[in-house]
Amino acid sequence: VQLQASGGGLVQPGGSLRLSCTYSGSIFSFRVMGWYRQAPGKQRELVAVTIIGGSTNYADSVKGRFAISRDSAKNTVYLQMNSLKPEDTAVYYCNIRSVSGVNYWGQGTQVTVSS
Repeated sequence: VQLQASGGGLVQPGGSLRLSCTYSGSIFSFRVMGWYRQAPGKQRELVAVTIIGGSTNYADSVKGRFAISRDSAKNTVYLQMNSLKPEDTAVYYCNIRSVSGVNYWGQGTQVTVSS
């Protein structure tokens, strides 16, 4: 499984970005798809995950502002980020966990929220 993330950049507070993660492989072998982020000097943290055929979960800090979605026809997972805050600044990573429990990571895309 290979993942390619894109869509990061510099945005002003209150702005929006949409991250995309294109993946290879069959979705039938996937259990969870999601996004994590890591700010400088901090540990990587969960942002949003979607369980295939199940629920979607968000970090409390992004609830109501971020939305995860996927397009199986395009083999892509999205993270729509609205009302961005400076504390959302981080490198964002897409993640897929297979049904066998193996984690796959994309290369990361930088999101900087600053005026």
